[in-house]
Amino acid sequence: MTNFEGFVVTISEFELFKVAKLAKNFCANKNKNIPRELLFIDYKMEQQNLFLLEVRPLWDNPTKKTETVIAKFTYVKKDKVWKLYWLRQNMKWQQYLPGGINQHLEPLLNIVNEDLQGCFWG
Repeated sequence: MTNFEGFVVTISEFELFKVAKLAKNFCANKNKNIPRELLFIDYKMEQQNLFLLEVRPLWDNPTKKTETVIAKFTYVKKDKVWKLYWLRQNMKWQQYLPGGINQHLEPLLNIVNEDLQGCFWG
């Protein structure tokens, strides 16, 4: 499911490789104790955004999958930082505060994993 098409090169290829590696490792860790046919954590990249997704079978047709976006990370080239967003119930992205801005992606992935405020995993 990983998709780099349409990713606007705002960071170096080396950094892009690091982002993909971090996202793959994050998803692998989240998926290690969950049956893939019930729930799968994945990621995709679009333009300057990295999205984390929950992939599940549809309740009325288990042969089809549905994706729910869990978190969004946006790279801001001019500031050379990543910003973390969570999706509110009104379907609008809200910047995660405090600590939702960092020069590195890994600390923001840790915030999502820990989810101390219940913004990402409920």
